[in-house]
Amino acid sequence: MKIKIINRSKHKLPEYSTEHAAGMDIRANLDEDIVLEPMKRALVKTGLYIEIPVGYEAQIRPRSGLAIKKGITVLNSPGTIDADYRGEVCIILINLSEENFVIKDGERICQMVISSHEKAEWVQVEELVQTERGEGGFGHTGKE
Repeated sequence: MKIKIINRSKHKLPEYSTEHAAGMDIRANLDEDIVLEPMKRALVKTGLYIEIPVGYEAQIRPRSGLAIKKGITVLNSPGTIDADYRGEVCIILINLSEENFVIKDGERICQMVISSHEKAEWVQVEELVQTERGEGGFGHTGKE
């Protein structure tokens, strides 16, 4: 799949780190470092503008290394970039650790997965087909 991209950052295009990776690493494009204090969030610019084909979305997901080592994650995970959005790709990061985290220019801050999706159409009915599970949710099985 080919996706149109404008790169106004100082960095190379997003890329896959390994041959079979699902997500491309996205880098921060900053004029100065951002100090992300504990339990604070920041909108981090990337300098990227993309044109996703209709029927697809770009999903923004945390990087597992940043999450486990530093407590940094994507706040609205997964974030969605719709096919009709043409603004700069910006990433909402939050610091869930107890220490300040410094986001530096060029740092890999998240990953982007391109995914197809269906367009749903509602069919209003009076009842739904019953299942064994029924209305049970949120740990209803009681199993450990």
